[in-house]
This record gives sequence, structure tokens and C-alpha cells, in this order.
Amino acid sequence: MSMSDRLATAREMIARYNAQDADGYVALMTEDACEATYRGAVLREGREGVRSGLKAMFAQFPENRAEILDEYVLGETVVLHEDVSRSPGGEAFKVMSVYTFEGEKVARVEFIR
Repeated sequence: MSMSDRLATAREMIARYNAQDADGYVALMTEDACEATYRGAVLREGREGVRSGLKAMFAQFPENRAEILDEYVLGETVVLHEDVSRSPGGEAFKVMSVYTFEGEKVARVEFIR
């Protein structure tokens, strides 16, 4: 998988996240993938854990959206700098998301916030 393919996959994950498509988002992940804080606690474990966590968040924040501000690719890793808003005029924050790949799928996403 080329660096541009990895970047395209990470961008597609954001597109599916913005479409509140939890099933489509986790389809791009390995079965045992997880989402975690950077070098820290696992927030959502396994593809099913990520799916259920996203569905709960989308239900709570139906207008949640992430905008990619910048993107970096090095080897097996993609880093996206994102601006996330929970709703228009609501909570907003910036995050760095670190995507680690195993083959063609994302194995881990770590968030720096």
C-alpha cells in the first residue's frame, strides 16, 4: 500500500465519520483495531467497540463534524490535524489523529487533544 493510498483511506474515514456512517468507518479498520488517547488509554476497543462508540456519539451529536486542516504521511502512519465541532455554535476543538496501518486497514487511531 502506497503512502497516497494510506492518506486516501484516512480521508475516507473522515468522510464516513462526517456522514455518521459508523459501519463504513469501521469497514476500513482491522478486526482488532482500537481508538485511544496518544500513547495512553484505549477509548474504543475492537471494530465492534469503535462502531458502538461512534453510534452513541452520533446519536448524542447528530451534527458532529471534523474538518481536515493539515495532513502528514510517513511510512505506515498518517497524521491528520482536524478541527472538530459537535454542533454549529457548540463545543469545538482541535485534534491530531494518528492512524497506524496494518496492510490496507487501520489498526489504531490515537488522538492528541
